[in-house]
This record gives sequence, C-alpha cells and structure tokens, in this order.
Amino acid sequence: MNKISMPIAKKIPKKLEIHKDTRIDNYYWLNDRENTSVISYLNEEKAFYEKMTSHTQAFQKTLFEEMKSRIKEDDSSVPYHLNGYWYSTRYEVGKEYPIYSRTKDLPGTAAEELFNCNEMAAGFDYFSLGGIAVSTDNTLAAFGVDTVSRREYTLKVKNLSTGELYPDVIEKTTGGAVWANDNKTFFYTKKDPITLRSDKVYKHVLGTPVADDVVVFHEEDETFNTFVYKTKSKKYIVIGSSSTLTSEYQFIKANTPEANFSVFSPRERGLEYSLAHYKSNFYVLTNKDNATNFKLMKVAEDKTTSDLWQEFIPHREDVLLEDIEIFKDYYVLSERENGLNKIKIVRWDTGESYFLPFHDETYTAYTSTNPDFDTEILRYGYNSLTTPSSVIDFNMRTQKKDIKKEQEVLGGKFDKNNYKSERIWATARDGVKIPMSVVYHKDTKLDGSSPLLQYGYGSYGYTLDPSFSTVRLSLLDRGFIYVIAHIRGSEYLGRNWYEDGKLLRKKNTFTDFMDCSTYLIENKYTSPKHLYASGGSAGGLLMGAIVNMQPELYHGVIAAVPFVDVVTTMLDDTIPLTTGEYDEWGNPNQAAYYEYMKSYSPYDNVVEQAYPHMLVITGLHDSQVQYWEPAKWVAKLRDKKTDANVLLLDINMDAGHGGASGRFESLKEVAKEYAFILDLEKKID
Repeated sequence: MNKISMPIAKKIPKKLEIHKDTRIDNYYWLNDRENTSVISYLNEEKAFYEKMTSHTQAFQKTLFEEMKSRIKEDDSSVPYHLNGYWYSTRYEVGKEYPIYSRTKDLPGTAAEELFNCNEMAAGFDYFSLGGIAVSTDNTLAAFGVDTVSRREYTLKVKNLSTGELYPDVIEKTTGGAVWANDNKTFFYTKKDPITLRSDKVYKHVLGTPVADDVVVFHEEDETFNTFVYKTKSKKYIVIGSSSTLTSEYQFIKANTPEANFSVFSPRERGLEYSLAHYKSNFYVLTNKDNATNFKLMKVAEDKTTSDLWQEFIPHREDVLLEDIEIFKDYYVLSERENGLNKIKIVRWDTGESYFLPFHDETYTAYTSTNPDFDTEILRYGYNSLTTPSSVIDFNMRTQKKDIKKEQEVLGGKFDKNNYKSERIWATARDGVKIPMSVVYHKDTKLDGSSPLLQYGYGSYGYTLDPSFSTVRLSLLDRGFIYVIAHIRGSEYLGRNWYEDGKLLRKKNTFTDFMDCSTYLIENKYTSPKHLYASGGSAGGLLMGAIVNMQPELYHGVIAAVPFVDVVTTMLDDTIPLTTGEYDEWGNPNQAAYYEYMKSYSPYDNVVEQAYPHMLVITGLHDSQVQYWEPAKWVAKLRDKKTDANVLLLDINMDAGHGGASGRFESLKEVAKEYAFILDLEKKID
C-alpha cells in the first residue's frame, strides 16, 4: 500500500481535563462539520477508500446483483386486519420503496393506495416514511417524512377519501402520531433540537395553527425519553417515559382528549414496567420486587399505583418474560428460556395454556402484527439460520396453523438442506458458558482452513436472534462460516445476562467475544488468518475494543458507525443520546466510571501495535454515533499502527446511522463489506 497517498489528519492538540486526569486529543477538531478543513479531510478519506477498493468495483457489482437476484422484486406483505380494513405493503419491480394500500373488509372491494413512497422519495438521496396513523373513523392518516436520515420527521396529515394534504405540517417530530377518538385531535412527540432526545408530547387539533399546539407533557429529566401510544383496547391514550432503568406512564381516556393525564404509578428508580389493558384492569409487565426476569401483575384501571399491583404470573429465575399480547379471549406470552424464544397461549376464562411447538436447535420466533383485539387468530413469524421466514396465522381455539407466506429465495439454487446450523458454547475466561449460533454450507470444511465471519453486538439488552438471511448466502456459498456470538450485554440468557455486560462489567462483552473467537480457532472452525469480525454502532465499540485487546486473533474487522470515543462523548451532554446512556455505560463525571470507561474506550486505547485489516463505515449526518468518532479513530490508528494492513474509512456524505434508504441501495452497502473481506481472503497465501 502506498503510504504517501494515505490521508494524514493534522494534529491540533486539545487538552481534556477531569478528575485530575489529562487526555490529549489531537483530532478533536474533526467534530466541526461546518469547518471546510474537516469536510476536505473527510473527502480525502472517501477518495482514498474509493482508490483502494477500485479493483473490487466489478466484484461489488457482482455481489450486489447476486443478492438482489434472490429477492422477489414484486413482493408484498401479508395483509393485516384493523378496524374494518386489510392493510398491506407491496414493492414493484425496479422500485426502491414500498407502496402502502388498504382494502375494505367487504367482498369485491378494490384496494385504495395510501402512500407511494417511490413518488414521495423523488428528488431525495434519502427517504423514510414514519409511522402511519389512521384515525378511528378511517378517513385521515398522519404520517412522518425524513429526507436527511437524522430521524427527525416532518409530520403531515392526509385525507384518505380525497387524497388532500392538510396544511397542518409539524417539523422535527419522532414521526408517529396517536389519534384521539374524536378524529380531529392527535398527540405527537418532538425532539430537543440539540440532543435529539424525545422530550415533549404535544396535542394538535386539526385546522388550528401548529404554533398553538399545547405541550401536554415535558420530560425534563435528561436521562429519559418520552413517547405516546394508544392501548390495543382503544380505550386509553398513554404517555410513557423511560430511561435505561426506570419507567413511568400517564394516561387519559381516548374519548376525552381535553382531559389532564393521570400518572399511572410515580417513577421509582430501578422500577421498570409496561402496560396492557383488558376489560377493567391493566396488566403490568414489571421487574418489581427484584423480579430480574420480569413478572406480570394486574391492577384495577381506576387505582393504579404500584402498591396496589397484584401478582398474576410470578417471576421465574430461568425464564425471561419479554412481552404480552392481549386478545378478547386469550393472552399470549413471549418468553425466552435458555436463549430460545417461546410463545405461550393462555385462555382468559379457564387458564388453559399451551406452547407453540418449535423443533430447530436454534431459531427465531416472534408474535407479529396483531392490532385486532376481537380475533382468535394469532399472527407470528418463524425462521432459522437455514429456514426462510414464514408468516403464520394460528387459530388459538382450533390450534390449526395457516402459513400465509413463505419467504421466496429466487434463483433456483437455494436448498435449505445444503446448510447446517448448530448452537455451540465457549467457556469465557471467568468460567461462564457463552452461546454461539453457527451456520455454514454442508460442504464447508471444519478443519481450521475455512474463513469465518463472527458477528456481535452485546449492549442495551438487545438480543441478536439467529434469523435467516438471503444476503448471507453470498458468504456461505463461498465457503464462509457465519457465527453470531450471544455475548453478555444482550438478554439472550435472561436479564442477568444483560446486567453482567454493562456499566462496570462492560468488559465482559469484549472478553466474551474474544473468548468465542479463541474457541472457534481451537476447535478448528477457522484460524486467525481466516477469522473476520463485524459489528455496528455499539457493536462497533465492540470491534474497537477487540482490536486493541487481542488484534492477533483477527485477519480483518468491519466496524460500522462505531461508538469508539466513549469518554469524550459521554462527557458531552449536548450530543444526542448521551444523558440517556448513563445507566448503560456509567456517568464519567463520576471518577469510578471515568476510569473504567477510559480503560476500554477504543479511541483512548489505540497504541503502537499491529492491527488487523480494517474497514470503518460512517455517515456524515449520523445522529446516533457522530461521524467524528470513527473519523478521529481512523486518524489515530493511521498515526499509531505498526503494520502495513489496509485501514479504510468509508464515509457516506449523504446518509446517517442507518445508511442508504432504498431496499436495494442498502444491499450495495453490504456488497462493499462482503467484497472487503472476500478480497482479503483471496489474497491470503
């Protein structure tokens, strides 16, 4: 690699002092996106990336076309029933965006088109349609549009009978709206313009000036976000406030939007709960009384404080209770036991219950779109690493299932019997067993010579379930093994699995991932010269940590929108998300958290050593992880690393945290990533 052509960021030392500790940040200046020198440097990095990958352009195109060819272009969703209509989404051949439509629940009724996102996206590099909310009388729809990719939506209202767009236009919202039952009042949430924290719930009445909208709730605690929704029973409108550790709700009857909201139960630090409504009771999913894996309680709708909650389903040490879905005659529990999804159906009147049967060793099952209350049909989804997705309507009374749709893998080459999946367990350095989900082609050798891509996340309690991917076939069919490491910081093995991978135990996330890598090497799934790692956002932090701690394990690493400048970001409360993150990472204004964070923060721990080949991906307009974090990290890595391995920064000067917005455009991003590691693999002696 020609070192002369590498972009070299200038050093402008900035002294950062707290807790009698001084850090020198030579690249702090990169955080000003209005600075022409910053944009110039980013463009240099972009040009360098394009030059260094120019020899893979044709291969990227091949991969893209291959991935695209497996996807049914003229696809459509299974319609779901809501308030007298069947709603569906479809795609047309050659089009990037969905078309939303509905059909009245009467014989011979023609479908009516609600939103054609291809027409709405014309002229924009990025387009996203936010949550469509239809009024109770079915005549109006509120919807949000984002054309920048900062997750700030402009809210508009459309008359579904005439197609007319009303003059009511509301900027900088979260994209959703909730209609009261009067069909003229709706509630919506706005974000703080600096931090992008959703902090205010407003009430708007159609036809009145937006400037007159009333703030019905202002969440002043900077560690909380707020949101608003309507219960499935349609009786209540609920405002929620949540932080990492604490919840609070307020509610009014949907028939009386002018009423004042009543607090359900005042917030208590460490008490998490969520609500479902049925008949004259609320059902509360909560961790009250040290119910680490959550339990279900009930309370009368007129007196709702936590001291009155009564146990309905007790806490279980070995089962995580994740969700409840309410129907007229049944309730459905989503549980997780030993890492696997379980769906339990219970009759309200008799308490009779049963589980849906699933037989794969590792799989993903989930309740799907079920907005209808008065039905005996449960819609759920099922797939596994080797089995394409199915959408299934299950009759809870007769226990008969109707497969409404099976994901088609086009091209005529896919046969699920050609692939193997398994669940294996590594032993972490502290003795804990770490599960991994593994998939590979049946002809792939398990002798240490096969390339392997190990993927992980491990934060916020978010669990990566082992799901099917048509895109991944482009790796499996080229002899790659694909592994999801279910490391601590997720909730794969219950709530304690999350608690053991956050705050002052965050390093468990990183060491678990590396210990999984070591297991895969020792057990001949792969070897260090064929092992690749990938993660995004907080998973990008994971990538940054592992390349500092054990770089010799990996031949190549992909870090997408990586959160790598942990200390500086967590000390800056003007950055989006920071204050709400204290319960996840800790507050570095406290010395103990500062020292711990500093000991693993990827940017602060770059040293003079050899690093793997690396591809770092970011977007200039990212609101979740600011572009300057990966940009600074790459600049420092270039200065410190002692190897001649490839280090590339691919910065999208148009998109934000989610990358490109079209369904096929996003495949080009994946093709870039796959081309990077497949090209590295091809060059191995």
